[in-house]
Amino acid sequence: MPSSRRRAVPKLSIPIQRFELACGAVLLVSPRPSAPIAAVQIHVRGGSSRDPQGREGTAFLTGALADQGTEQYDEEGIVAMLEPEGGEIAGDAGGLSGAIVNERWELLLEMLVLMMTSATYPSKEVARQKQRLLDRLLVERDDPRVQGALMFRKLVYGDHWLGRAGRGTLESLPKITPRHLAEFRKANWTGRRTVIAVSGDVEGAVVKRVLEKLLQKWPAGERVVPEPPKFPPVARRVGVFTAPRQQVHVYLGHLGIARNDPDYAALVVMDHVLGTGPGFTNRVSRILRDELGLAYTVSANIHGSAGLLPGLFTAYIGTSPGQVGTAVKGFVGEIRRIQKELVGKEELEVAKSYLIGSFPLGFERSSRRASYLVSAEVHGFPQDHLERLLQEFAQVTAEDVRRVARKHLFPEASCVAAAGPLKASDLTRAIGSRVDGRVKRATV
Repeated sequence: MPSSRRRAVPKLSIPIQRFELACGAVLLVSPRPSAPIAAVQIHVRGGSSRDPQGREGTAFLTGALADQGTEQYDEEGIVAMLEPEGGEIAGDAGGLSGAIVNERWELLLEMLVLMMTSATYPSKEVARQKQRLLDRLLVERDDPRVQGALMFRKLVYGDHWLGRAGRGTLESLPKITPRHLAEFRKANWTGRRTVIAVSGDVEGAVVKRVLEKLLQKWPAGERVVPEPPKFPPVARRVGVFTAPRQQVHVYLGHLGIARNDPDYAALVVMDHVLGTGPGFTNRVSRILRDELGLAYTVSANIHGSAGLLPGLFTAYIGTSPGQVGTAVKGFVGEIRRIQKELVGKEELEVAKSYLIGSFPLGFERSSRRASYLVSAEVHGFPQDHLERLLQEFAQVTAEDVRRVARKHLFPEASCVAAAGPLKASDLTRAIGSRVDGRVKRATV
């Protein structure tokens, strides 16, 4: 296999045209000549961090239910406009997104802007959709995998909003009324907080002209000023969700990295060696699943949730109650091994080859490009970021993998959440009673 120095790294570069609209919003356009689909993503800064206390889920419902009616169209009218053109729109706490046949991109923009600026949240439609969400949360209340994941986030993030359920809770959702959603939209969905990304067979100047007309009366509002986050220290904390099931869902990990961490590329490679590589190539799948037979689903990852704020390092496995201790020890053992031993040449090359070969493929879709445009703006990536990122993947060495594993992974100070047919005392016995002291994160 060729060495990384001689590796042919593809040139990944997508055109980005950046404009600032009169309302204060940033417009990003990535033209794709002959693209059959046009995609739009409208991102509003703040998201769930703006939820009022006691009404968690407001930001999510504001986005998710924006398509239930506007000042110009009811829900049926919106569907009648979009469906014949293959158009679809979705929303969440971060804003709205949509796709449509390229020839009708102006219609998609018009409908998205109407929702951004004049969604009315009709009582009947909101009540119906909110009940669907409550019904789902009722089911998830007894779902060990869902509750285990929520418990794990709470153990790591504590009282920070990242540790909460983004869609709200059975207690908070009934308190949210259509009036609250309309007020939240009006207060938070404003020009200076918004990034609009468009990808398709379009011209940036034309898109800008269309949006300037559609948004000419949209208030600029105030920018979001984020507060410095406060998280619990990296330390062993344990939680159990007891449920009468056959399987135990185990989450092990701790606070991760922000997306702008200079070790990001090396950590992506490390993740592919340790726990996210395809098929049977990553270590935890090969050891815990195939050799020890502990489970079918197993993974470990630190880069996937990295954002403006630190994400999570999460090692997950679903296993039998009697194998929880073995599974946890297996995770800790593999983390220690990647911290102590240099990754083998072939193993490293497999991970890097997969990354370099597969990463560019996603950008053949307009929706992936639109999503990237928003990410690039939010994180301040340079124009040549994608090309440089592929080069960084190619240049990662075995020494780099060991270095970042030592710096960013804390197996003995990880939180452990388990959900299934076991009690807290069962988990304590399974993983041992020793609780390590606090571990300070290495400074960058």
